[in-house]
Amino acid sequence: MLYIALIREEKQPHDYRVAFTPSQCQWIARHYPQVTIIVQPSPWRCFKDEEYERAGITLSEDLSHCQILFGIKEVPAEKLLPGKTYLFFSHTRKKQPQNQQMLKAILEKKINLIDYECLVHPDGQRILGFGFFAGVVGAHNGLLAYGRKTGSFSLTPVYACHDFKELINHYFGAKLPPLKIVITGSGRVAAGTLEVMGLLGIKYLPPEEYLINTYTYPVYTQLKAGELYLRKKDKTYSREDFHNHPDQYDCRFLPYVTASDILMNGVYWDERIPPLFTWADLAKDNFRIKVIADITDDKHGSVPCNIGDSTIEDPVYGVDRHTKELIAPYQKDSVDMMCVSNLPNELPRDASQYFGDQLMKYVFDDLLKSESTVIHNATIASNGALTERFSYLEEYVSA
Repeated sequence: MLYIALIREEKQPHDYRVAFTPSQCQWIARHYPQVTIIVQPSPWRCFKDEEYERAGITLSEDLSHCQILFGIKEVPAEKLLPGKTYLFFSHTRKKQPQNQQMLKAILEKKINLIDYECLVHPDGQRILGFGFFAGVVGAHNGLLAYGRKTGSFSLTPVYACHDFKELINHYFGAKLPPLKIVITGSGRVAAGTLEVMGLLGIKYLPPEEYLINTYTYPVYTQLKAGELYLRKKDKTYSREDFHNHPDQYDCRFLPYVTASDILMNGVYWDERIPPLFTWADLAKDNFRIKVIADITDDKHGSVPCNIGDSTIEDPVYGVDRHTKELIAPYQKDSVDMMCVSNLPNELPRDASQYFGDQLMKYVFDDLLKSESTVIHNATIASNGALTERFSYLEEYVSA
């Protein structure tokens, strides 16, 4: 018998999500009789302990008999059980300093660490992620901030809703003023923002029409990477070349700062990629954007005025366009920033359902095999050592 555990999220602030919902645990129990799922009790998980009990799932504080442990966020070093196999988002593969000690503890305790972020399909696309719900919540929060700034409409905060279905009910009859929204990116985050545009009946316009026309109703346009970036030497775009040589590309976003009221940013970024605009652009009189929902949330990244994270409870802060200083939001000369790093935590039940579905479809069977390329390539540490694929982290854990 293989014992699998859903661990309690211990990282502060607490995450409400979980790898498998009660109904998904039931499904696994029916279809995998050789597997038993144990749930560690939690007072803050979005699915209550009683919901798992009603589904026939055992709750236990003691997980010492479990071989595989599923979490979501990083596990504090002192909570790690020696010799186990863990799956969670470790945020170590980019040598994040805040998780250095945790990875050291994983090696010392001879834990097998499988990182969700490193699980990929054969074509290199990530299997797991919460980007869609980050896009949904980010788009909603951006609109909510614009409504508060202008006083022209109001929306219910997402975290006040039980789930996505209740959120949608709040959209019935919502009337937005004429405004122009520019959305960047084409991945899961952008898909979530487009879902909100559709639910609110906001009309799509091709970029060229969006730039030059005015409208009496709310509109949006979407800029994918090929429309945002062109190679300097020949004004073309190649996805592979862009990811390999982003410094050889120019960003073409600037015309949209004079034509847009809200920016919803979901574009991929690393430090070699030029930002969407500069601080100097932000200070100009023709910079029209009043609210930026930086959903991908890279501090000082594609949006230079992202000067740090906000929180679910207080998601918006202001930035003075001239002094670059953090100020209270909703002031006349501020650009208001929504930069929450854990947006899907506002819709934890739906996000967990989606995440568990992907786990069951594309990962679970591989996890039960004696050998799996998918699992092997996502394993950062095994039996006290870094795997070959992640040996570049040696200096990081030795420091």
